[in-house]
Amino acid sequence: MVDPLPQAVQTGAIPSREAVDRQDQDSHVSRVTILMCTYNGERFLSQQLDSIARQSFQNWDVLVSDDGSTDATLDILRQYADAWGDGKLTVRQGPQRGFAANFLSVACVASGQSEFYAWADQDDIWQEHKLEVALKSLQHLPMDIPALYCARTELIDDTGTVTGRSPMFPLPPCFANALVQSIAGGNTMVFNRSAQALFQAAGAHLDIVSHDWWAYLLVTGTGGQVVYDHTPTLLYRQHDTNLIGSDMGARARLARLRMMFSGRFKGWNQRNIAALESVRTRLSKDSQLTLDLFQKARRSSVFTRFFWLRRSGVYRQTMWGSLGLILAAAINRL
Repeated sequence: MVDPLPQAVQTGAIPSREAVDRQDQDSHVSRVTILMCTYNGERFLSQQLDSIARQSFQNWDVLVSDDGSTDATLDILRQYADAWGDGKLTVRQGPQRGFAANFLSVACVASGQSEFYAWADQDDIWQEHKLEVALKSLQHLPMDIPALYCARTELIDDTGTVTGRSPMFPLPPCFANALVQSIAGGNTMVFNRSAQALFQAAGAHLDIVSHDWWAYLLVTGTGGQVVYDHTPTLLYRQHDTNLIGSDMGARARLARLRMMFSGRFKGWNQRNIAALESVRTRLSKDSQLTLDLFQKARRSSVFTRFFWLRRSGVYRQTMWGSLGLILAAAINRL
């Protein structure tokens, strides 16, 4: 069981502007624009916004992309915008083409005035140090190179009870891994201005599987840096209306096997490859070669498929994942 929720979460009270601005910010301090996507999120939205207001790092603003909510979501957002004041929270209309398109669109329209950007779901609870930890990992990296921070999550249910943690992936994050696996949720991701410019250049029109997988592919594929934190920095809520759930346990592995046999994993790979081909000139030479060899493996007969797959260097993070990749190659579902 998690500790009792803070008073602001329990009562739904909106923090005052003074609470939001409780830390003086010097002009040289980096700024973070939080990119939140909402859709009928009235049930847990206030808890997420309150957790943002309690961040130890305070130089942030929130840009919300709402995908056509019909509940009280927009009213809640207006209340927080009024309470926080001074442009701390603004709302735009989303494309209404699903969660991935919404997250990608808000990343592409975000102003280039901030040094860093953070995606946010509508129903999580951020730990108070989430932004601070991410910035400490990113600020020492060159700003002219795309950089992405991501982390594990602590899983909670509707009541706030901890039910587990997302898997810990031990191997280095890189493009060869990204081609066949997404390692972290977008709700954990913080990225620099160069990465945001990269998303913008690639475009919001792409048919991607998920925004977090695309971020992992694009940043690593262009020679950027990914920091994967083994320590969770947020409470990731799992409930019936989740668009995406956790990636752990026997049930999750069984679900992935079903998706593989149905051809869904192969279809996801094809969509990712098509998106990557549209930005091929931005990929590093090594990434282009890895992509070409992986595509050759996918097109080859079963007798040569494993040879080209090995040459490509692609890998998954765990033993079960590796076995699944081998099985996918054996039955032509790469």
